[in-house]
Amino acid sequence: MLPWVVRRTRLPLLAMRCVDCRGDSATTGRGRFRVNGNGKLLDVWLLVNCVSCDRTSKLTVHERAAVGSFDPAELHGYHVNDPELVAAALVDPLLARRHHFTLDWTGAWRLETPPVRPDAAWPVRVEVAFADPVPVRPDRLIAQGLGLSRNAVLRRTKCAGSLRRPTSTGFAFTVLAGD
Repeated sequence: MLPWVVRRTRLPLLAMRCVDCRGDSATTGRGRFRVNGNGKLLDVWLLVNCVSCDRTSKLTVHERAAVGSFDPAELHGYHVNDPELVAAALVDPLLARRHHFTLDWTGAWRLETPPVRPDAAWPVRVEVAFADPVPVRPDRLIAQGLGLSRNAVLRRTKCAGSLRRPTSTGFAFTVLAGD
């Protein structure tokens, strides 16, 4: 059994339109929140910058939320721009739907694999775990991990799920001996 792990190397880009330059992607840069209090209510925004013109926009994370409804650790995380909190907010599908953006994970993840011994007995069983919710197509992931073409992957692997549908949850597959 070989364990593979998919890890995020940086935050993904946001595929969204800029209102100034009509650029089509934005970044969170260093990942910053803006917290604004009005009496006992708080607004929390995630700040994003256009890749083309560097215009800063705000994505509403919480709007007019009571201060008492926040976990103190979460509120502190917003104030200190906790990177894990930025990542969690960014991959939240409700935030993406509300602000009409998708995530571009190109170059934002890596696959960690142990070396395969050439004398390994075939077939080989591999379990893939996701440390972060990076959506990738299993056939592309397996091709990268084994150094095979995607056609060879489709011929040499057995998997319970679809190899052509993106997933961000763990799965297992079996690699059969070469032709």
